[in-house]
Amino acid sequence: MNEGLFEKNVAISGIGQSEVGRPSTKSALRLTLDAAIEAIADAGLTREDIDGVACWPGDNNNGSSFSPIGPNALISALGLKVNWYGGGYEGPGPLAGVINGAMAIAAGLCRHVLVFRTITEASGRLLDKSAAALTNKTVGRDSSYFWQWYTPFNVLSAVNLMAMYAQRHFHEFGTTPQQLAQIALTCRRHAVLNPKAVMRAPMSLDDYFASKMISTPLRMFDCDVHCDASTAILLSRADAARHGPNPPIRIEAVGAALHQPWSWDQISLTEMAAFDVGRMMWSRTDLKPKDVGSAQLYDGFSILTLIWLEGLGLAPRGEAGRFVENGTRIARDGVLPLNTNGGQLSGGRTHGLGYVHEACTQLWGRAGVRQVAPHRVAVAAAGGGPLGGSLLLVKE
Repeated sequence: MNEGLFEKNVAISGIGQSEVGRPSTKSALRLTLDAAIEAIADAGLTREDIDGVACWPGDNNNGSSFSPIGPNALISALGLKVNWYGGGYEGPGPLAGVINGAMAIAAGLCRHVLVFRTITEASGRLLDKSAAALTNKTVGRDSSYFWQWYTPFNVLSAVNLMAMYAQRHFHEFGTTPQQLAQIALTCRRHAVLNPKAVMRAPMSLDDYFASKMISTPLRMFDCDVHCDASTAILLSRADAARHGPNPPIRIEAVGAALHQPWSWDQISLTEMAAFDVGRMMWSRTDLKPKDVGSAQLYDGFSILTLIWLEGLGLAPRGEAGRFVENGTRIARDGVLPLNTNGGQLSGGRTHGLGYVHEACTQLWGRAGVRQVAPHRVAVAAAGGGPLGGSLLLVKE
């Protein structure tokens, strides 16, 4: 495989995460500082070592709860002197900050980039129950041009769009509600073992089917849970990462492709950008899906996880429902442990970087009672519809 690919010069050297509250009593900036300081210390670095900052989507829409803190705030609060920083909505979704930061390192702009993602949607919903509605997410997040075609037809939440994908998957491939339920049930079983998870009460299949129908066929437990949290990932040039206290976790390959129109209804209702992302990622490595030891896949809605399993080649096209049936294959002791921190369905909607944090936690063997079997290769993916990014991670 071409060693000139930019990501192969970059490794994850440290991670950090604030408390995960529903809601938190801490400010967005305090949560961000908690995560950032922890990540810097975890990498064995000091603030003076940090010469780059990245996030997604940045301080957007005047600091809305979807993204209340951007690079400028963190740089100022930590007193950093950076050679490069960036944050903005455009790009392949929640993992764009990692991909952009890795490109900055590979381009020689910096050696250590602090990537973070802060979200305070639990607090935001206390003040405005419609804070997460699509009608409130226009310029700066989803663009008013896009959503103007949906809101007149009462598409007020992404769940209405995701329900169409789920229904089509059911129709085309014979996927069943019982199979889809295994995503939520598996995430809850894993969240029970995660002290930071916001939903830790055990859940049965009966509990799942007793939950409120939100948008047929998606139920309440098919939807992620809002929270207040910040996650930070420390990227370092590969040679510099080898001098740190942790075995470097190399970014073996990235996926960020979009070969379709940027419009949810013009993308195949059983594919999304996940398939473009997967094809790109595997084209940049000699590793294969069978080499993956754990998978942290976006579960903003449970159907998205099924689509990511297929898009990344971890399950055959149309067979993700059968792959997760009974939950045995995706359990902590299964062939592909999935969303081992509880994902966003039960762990909390940390929106992208939480998956990278958990992948590293598992690769470094730090997960405690939820630790899976030792492995060297993990995949993290985030996004839905036309937004999508993935990282193939390898522990040295």
